[in-house]
Amino acid sequence: MRNRIAFSLAVGLAASLASYSHQALASTYTQTRYPIVLAHGMLGFDSILGVDYWYGIPSALRRDGAKVYITEVSQLDTSEARGEQLLRQVEEIAAISGKGKVNLIGHSHGGPTARYVAAVRPDLIASVTSVGAPHKGSKTADFLRQIPEGSTGEAILAGIVNGMGALIHFLSGSPSDSPQNSLGSLESLNTQGAARFNAKFPQGLPTSACGEGAYKVRGVRYYSWSGTRPLTNVLDVSDVLMGASALTFGFEANDGLVGRCSSHLGMVIRDDYRMNHLDEVNQTFGLTSLFETSPVSVYRQHANRLKNAGL
Repeated sequence: MRNRIAFSLAVGLAASLASYSHQALASTYTQTRYPIVLAHGMLGFDSILGVDYWYGIPSALRRDGAKVYITEVSQLDTSEARGEQLLRQVEEIAAISGKGKVNLIGHSHGGPTARYVAAVRPDLIASVTSVGAPHKGSKTADFLRQIPEGSTGEAILAGIVNGMGALIHFLSGSPSDSPQNSLGSLESLNTQGAARFNAKFPQGLPTSACGEGAYKVRGVRYYSWSGTRPLTNVLDVSDVLMGASALTFGFEANDGLVGRCSSHLGMVIRDDYRMNHLDEVNQTFGLTSLFETSPVSVYRQHANRLKNAGL
């Protein structure tokens, strides 16, 4: 009888220790050395009416140890102008956190925005991760650039898009000094504008048509991932928009707004997730493909990757 009791106690103790060990491991899975800083894309925001741009991602990262900061810059402007705004926030975060550096993750236009910061202040950046960013431009932007410059059509379209940016700016409670410059965004995101930006800030860019870039430049690590499925969930109304914009790419694999090869930067983790451009930030409301890894899990895995790299 005493042997059975002792055995039961031993099993219980082992189970408790295993559970504690698992909890301890889980609590540090995303605990990077430097804070994670999220940079949104065009027409992005931090939170509107309680809905986060990075839907469910910051909380999932924080739950297992990461320090996460969410930035907000102009919804519409050039990569350089947005980069200057992001730089000021990065300087503050690096100082407040006491770590001196950050891990930047930029979605869409947030990718070139983050690249700008890393290029001008590499001392502040441990890594740049690009998610669905058009580093070589977007064919959707090329399609829109066919509207003649200075035309009535251009003025009307710019006014509408600037109005959208201003509304998002207001609803998200953004700083009042963030301008809306839709034509600046268009010039940064089309093929020719991206090429001009890349000539000034080539860090991490592939040297071949669809290859990888340098993994580390001036002490900064570079990573990227993206999707290639414009239509992923019949319940997500935004898939209609992604499907329509995907038509501008012809037969090129894309996420609805960015071509597969254009998304490459540094170490390409994966460029063919079953995700569209909004799925890459777990939108809309987490309605993503049932046949792909959850976007939230992808971010958690990457935080662990950064942690294991000493970042």
